[in-house]
Amino acid sequence: MTVTSVTPVGISQHSMPAQLFETQGNPAPAHGYADMLTMPDGKRIRYARFAATSRPLKGTVIIIPGRNECIEKYFETISDLAGRGFGTAIFDLRGQGASDRLTRDPRRGYIDDFMTYVSDIDPFFEQIVLPDCRGPYYVLAHSTGALIALLATPVLTNRIQRMVLSTPLLSFHGLPFSMDNARRISSLLHAVGLGSVYLSGSRRNRAPAAFDVNVLTSDARRYARNVEIYRQHPSLGIGGATASWVRAACIACERVRDDDFIASLKIPVLIVAAGADTVVDTTATERYSLRLRTGTALTIDHARHELLQEADVYREQFFAAFDAFIPGNA
Repeated sequence: MTVTSVTPVGISQHSMPAQLFETQGNPAPAHGYADMLTMPDGKRIRYARFAATSRPLKGTVIIIPGRNECIEKYFETISDLAGRGFGTAIFDLRGQGASDRLTRDPRRGYIDDFMTYVSDIDPFFEQIVLPDCRGPYYVLAHSTGALIALLATPVLTNRIQRMVLSTPLLSFHGLPFSMDNARRISSLLHAVGLGSVYLSGSRRNRAPAAFDVNVLTSDARRYARNVEIYRQHPSLGIGGATASWVRAACIACERVRDDDFIASLKIPVLIVAAGADTVVDTTATERYSLRLRTGTALTIDHARHELLQEADVYREQFFAAFDAFIPGNA
């Protein structure tokens, strides 16, 4: 099943409105609206906004997804927030979901610089959030999206009240070599024109991991639900990370770990880490949180990387922290 929107004049440069894709067990939240937003460089990103379903109205949460995620994966979370009185605004990162791809092969997870992701946030905020979404504004970002949110703090300061970062990508977990070496290897490939080669994951027709060996969630129902999204709508997914993406991620991690950058952070931040995360380095995340002047942190024991797709026992802890941190939602 698909849910389509009416295209607003001046927003989209293509003839068909954007779609939101429902699958069994994953209905689209109520009061949704989706379309495409054209960036200054001509690339289009798919976005959606959803109204709150309860009162009092408490503002809008801007969701920034992680790598190889799409709006559909956050339908449940959007409904959870709507029931708390929050509207939401969300977009597919460029190069994934239903946003425009950046290479001829639409499966490759590619970016040249994470600041390119950041550059999409200001037009999204100016053209979609400010005109159409009720303030005050908050950010909820996951993994790669959380790293992007940190990088974007100069853009978001004085616009965003608070940020909640779920398992932020600050260092990869379990690399056979250091982050410095990961940067060197990926930078060499990038420099010689091989930036689009896969460094992880990869192939076009690769089947998703069986639930028993997946590293993302301990919840079988939610895992199956997310697999079904990409099975029915494979164009929303991408393959493994390319050399250029890994290089860009390493550079972005270095940038946000810089002492001057951390000192410049003015937006209050809640970082929620996962105790059983094998995608990003939880220890590095906990060390980082101790350096923040305006930050606080929580590690949810035994939870895996995708906290918002996790079992109820872990999601409830996440939302308890969210409720305590976001003003007006105690």
